[in-house]
Amino acid sequence: LEPPQTQAVGDELVLSTSYEDPRLQGCRSLGVVRGITVRSRNVVTNIGAGLVALFTGQEVPAWTKLCDAAREEALARMRQHALEAGAQGVIGVRFETNELAPGLAEVLAYGTAVSSGALRDPPLFAQR
Repeated sequence: LEPPQTQAVGDELVLSTSYEDPRLQGCRSLGVVRGITVRSRNVVTNIGAGLVALFTGQEVPAWTKLCDAAREEALARMRQHALEAGAQGVIGVRFETNELAPGLAEVLAYGTAVSSGALRDPPLFAQR
């Protein structure tokens, strides 16, 4: 088993794929936070990448770059959602992808926002 991946983002937010992180002991849940992006493939890139995949069987750099950019964008949006909720961290970070239509994909990053600070009012951030 691999150890859980944890990423410190500046001094503001901790992201962890684990549901436990020593830096977030005693925190309370603020609920689910998420970031989403929908991407389409460029027709010209799609043709070139398809030929590379068909004839070489190698990695397709254009698609790899597209997937990476979509995940980074979804992660940035999740991070922003968490900061707006007043979170010190996000645990259980996951990615999910869905094909909405041929050539159109949704990428979702989600996790549980946590905070050690006292909440003044019930969190309303889930009503975005």
